[in-house]
Amino acid sequence: MNALTYVALGDSLTAGVGDPVDGAWRGWAALLATGIGSRERPVEFHNLAVNGARTWDVLHRQTPEALALRPGLVSVVVGVNDTLRHTFDLRAVAARLDEVYGALAGSGAALLTACLPDPGAMLGLPGALGRPLARRQRAVNAVVHALSERHGALHLHAAGEEWLADRTLWSADRLHPGERGHRVFAARCHALLAAAGLAVGPAPGEQPELPPPTRSASLWWLATEGTGWVARRCTDLLPQLLALAAAEVRHGLCGTSGGLDARAARSVAAALTGLTGCTGFTGLTGLTAAEGQPGGGVSAPVTTNRTRVPGTACAAPARSAGRTTPTTG
Repeated sequence: MNALTYVALGDSLTAGVGDPVDGAWRGWAALLATGIGSRERPVEFHNLAVNGARTWDVLHRQTPEALALRPGLVSVVVGVNDTLRHTFDLRAVAARLDEVYGALAGSGAALLTACLPDPGAMLGLPGALGRPLARRQRAVNAVVHALSERHGALHLHAAGEEWLADRTLWSADRLHPGERGHRVFAARCHALLAAAGLAVGPAPGEQPELPPPTRSASLWWLATEGTGWVARRCTDLLPQLLALAAAEVRHGLCGTSGGLDARAARSVAAALTGLTGCTGFTGLTGLTAAEGQPGGGVSAPVTTNRTRVPGTACAAPARSAGRTTPTTG
């Protein structure tokens, strides 16, 4: 009996933070794994995600381990932590993700990716502080969207306003989904995989078993865990973020805020055209609209033999969907 090996790569979102079960984190990837297989095709699930992981960690630590497991399905959801560092470099993020996606898709595994809302909005940062982080996350999302298309991945658009508006989806820390959020994320991924014939089991239920966090729980987190988290991020990011906020205010007063968005658009184009085999990227407008579409809709499964990044001369062979390999562990 051949099993489907599903390997999940990423950061604390995929590690399951916000969805505690029996003293450990479960999360959307574990929930998704329960609905992929069948009696005839069981699933071997391996979660390699690590709290705080960035694209460098996924490339150099998680991807080699994933390839050694000979997966038939791999999910890669990462990038938020890159935006929260003063060393943020969109070109480097794009290059790492391109290498990760290429290695995994090239192994024959089906690839699942997602774009996410910006952390500044989730934390409720003031406009001048939040906008630079939002711009960074939109840029990462545009890169993820383009590279997902390039490598024939199934891509979930999860950057919509629904995640911001429905507080019952989020845990007390305001950065990770709660149980219901993880369940909704898993159900949407399942729908995407099912449409491509990669999930044959029942979809994970969206109704939580535990109530959403109360306001007092959120305040307790902020007073305990949250202060440490903010302090660590402030030490690394705050000086640069204050400079970015000052630029936001200055451009706002001068009526030139659009220039910051245009600069971000050029950064995305440069990051993508700088990749091996990519030239003439002009597709940012379409990508930005797609990654932020209302409701966090999902893209259609790839049905052609080759996929192309809009506005580029890039093309890559589509991955062979649903390859299963025998597993023993």
